[in-house]
Amino acid sequence: INDDVSHTSLTVDPEFDIEPEEESRAVFFGLGSDGTVGANKNSVKIIGEHTPMHAQGYFVYDSKKSGAMTVSHLRFGPNPIESTYLIDRASFVACHQFGLVEKVDVLERAREGATFLLNSPYGPDEVWEHLPVDTQRQIIEKNLKFYIVDGYSVAKEAGLGGRVNTVLQTCFFALADVVPVDEAIAAIKDSIKKSYGKRGETVLQRNYAAVDTSIAAMHQVSVPAATAGDKRLSAPVPADVPDFVERVTGMIIAGKGDLLPVSAMPIDGTFPTATAQYEKRSIAMEIPIWDPEICIDCARCALVCPHAAIRIKYVDPSALDGAPASFLSREPKGRDFPDSLLSIQVAPDDCTGCGVCVNICPAKSKEQVKHKAINMAPKDDHLEVERVNWDYFLTLPEADRTLVNKTSVKGSQALQPLFEFNGACSGCGETPYVKLVSQLFGDRMIVANATGCSSIYGGNLPTTPWSVNEGGQGPTWSNSLFEDNAEFGLGMRLAIDAKGDAALAAIQGLGGILGDQLITGVLAEDQTSEEGIAAQRARVVAINEKLDADGSQPARFARSLTDALIRKSVWIMGGDGWAYDIGFGGLDHVLASGRDINVLVLDTEVYSNTGGQASKATPRAAVAKFASGGKTTGKKDLGMIAMAYGNVYVAQIAMGANMTKTVAAFNEAESYPGPSLVIAYSPCIAHGIDMSRQMEHQKEAAASGYWELYRFDPRLAAAEEHPFTLDSRSPSISFKEFAMKEARFAMLTRTNPAQAELLMAAAQEDITERRRYYEQLAGLERGLPGEEVNAS
Repeated sequence: INDDVSHTSLTVDPEFDIEPEEESRAVFFGLGSDGTVGANKNSVKIIGEHTPMHAQGYFVYDSKKSGAMTVSHLRFGPNPIESTYLIDRASFVACHQFGLVEKVDVLERAREGATFLLNSPYGPDEVWEHLPVDTQRQIIEKNLKFYIVDGYSVAKEAGLGGRVNTVLQTCFFALADVVPVDEAIAAIKDSIKKSYGKRGETVLQRNYAAVDTSIAAMHQVSVPAATAGDKRLSAPVPADVPDFVERVTGMIIAGKGDLLPVSAMPIDGTFPTATAQYEKRSIAMEIPIWDPEICIDCARCALVCPHAAIRIKYVDPSALDGAPASFLSREPKGRDFPDSLLSIQVAPDDCTGCGVCVNICPAKSKEQVKHKAINMAPKDDHLEVERVNWDYFLTLPEADRTLVNKTSVKGSQALQPLFEFNGACSGCGETPYVKLVSQLFGDRMIVANATGCSSIYGGNLPTTPWSVNEGGQGPTWSNSLFEDNAEFGLGMRLAIDAKGDAALAAIQGLGGILGDQLITGVLAEDQTSEEGIAAQRARVVAINEKLDADGSQPARFARSLTDALIRKSVWIMGGDGWAYDIGFGGLDHVLASGRDINVLVLDTEVYSNTGGQASKATPRAAVAKFASGGKTTGKKDLGMIAMAYGNVYVAQIAMGANMTKTVAAFNEAESYPGPSLVIAYSPCIAHGIDMSRQMEHQKEAAASGYWELYRFDPRLAAAEEHPFTLDSRSPSISFKEFAMKEARFAMLTRTNPAQAELLMAAAQEDITERRRYYEQLAGLERGLPGEEVNAS
């Protein structure tokens, strides 16, 4: 069994079949994280173990976390398979996501008389009219046997959400006729038990139910003699995109990157940024729809959106003249944006349908049960209308940064995100923090990124979510090795400081060209506010005009440095595997440097990107790879280690627990003129939770004392105030109440109840002692049991 991320394929003349007829060849199209690849690896094992045939699986997919197309190539027959091959003439083609058949020529590889299995929300009598004409023509001309199954409904009824892998796998064995169906089903269930047995009987029964009902839900489609309708395969990228996106990016998105010549690649290896906006994956089954009548204008939905697919704008009413009839707006609440109208809009083709926004929305209808100010609805019912609304929304002016209170939740979400439509898992716990930082400081931000999840969803080709504003300003992003990212970021800070000093020296020697007033203004400008930064940018524009007009060698040299006169915000980003483990030595060195640098640790408490191995951030009692019996040691307290230096700003935050303090922590950290460390609680799918409820789960984490919220600001000590602020209340629920909602804790209670009880008790003691210590640091007096802690 071979699963390679990269591959080289041969182009084979379709009229010349080099593969023996008795060999079965199957190709499966799916999306990352939908289970297609895992199911097909399992199918290869079943065929290899239950038949005398030779079997091979070869899997083509990129390193995006989820939602990217995967293609599984399965081959089995009586002859030995002596190398790894991609399949060009398949006898079986399956498409596990209906959206792919609308964008990708999935039948290009199908041979004459092949079987085509499609996961379709449409029944056998209506599916034909929803297929592109190109697909219909191939089904007719190649005389394909066409079957459909509504895997979405089967999985949903079984309680599996969007995991359609077991449904389609069962249907494959029913159609492929390589293993007796009963024998195949028994093998699939045995595999399910091995994979999910530790997660409890409920999980097993849900998967079993999906298997048992799959074949009955499958139907053969009577293929018409002619095509119908005018629906065509959609273009890989929209019209009117940059030339490079059309020629290169679009080819890769369409799955035809192998056809690109080397000459199409950028000669210096750089790819343009702000290209995720063109991908339009449209992978959601449901999207959030705004109800302005109920909305209380809290901006939570936009704040928590992991993919920047929900946006907020406050605009002058005149800006909505000529708006589509379907475009919604309302008067905002409060005094933040007077004389304006509020609009909340979803990007329907960029939303992943995670539902985090709906879960966090506090505004509920008094007339309609479960109806909120934002609600999930079938995408197909709203897609065309919301596409029109989104295109119009983008034409509306962005907020003036100098007039927005970016320290508030509403103010922060009025700012344009410069990190958008990333390829992270649907409902990711990391990306809302990254997006927020890009809104607050993205127009002048420089990012040193540690290899990990953040490098995959942040810089994985062919598209890039890091974006730019209307003025072309946006984050500068670079990825480093896992072990040296802190030093990498410190080098950026040192280089920027050196360039700034050189720029000041250069312009001070050009008083005759620039004038003393302009130079004095540059030297005196306070760039700790948006107004100050805007004023400095205006001065730099004036300086550049004079330097360009002069054209002398000293002027040209100074001109190459003037961008460094504008204050830069340097951020070092990465996960807990980097910060707590492999890169900790470098991180400690950087925090001790005293330099103006910001560190964001996206703490998932596990090595998420490499499969869920335990890190020093993994808490006691949690099950992870290399800690299958439950981690027996406590979690490293990275914040307290950093705080010991005395001159490092430290914050530990959880967006779902306290949004106001989250926004405050980022603003305080960035404004602090020294090293700052922000540790952000980032729930991960590896925790075994419903990611649509991750913000609510963060709130429970703080309520149990499992994740304390605090901020340590050395500036307060200098002002003879208490520098440590404890932002979370005394625990109101036990650790066990919280932990049992996560599979990583709950599974140990089934496999080793005694060990689980022991570790749970130890973890609770960790929480109790840590809370006592933090209260002492905050200068709080402990009350009697049940009483609130009061400030001394």
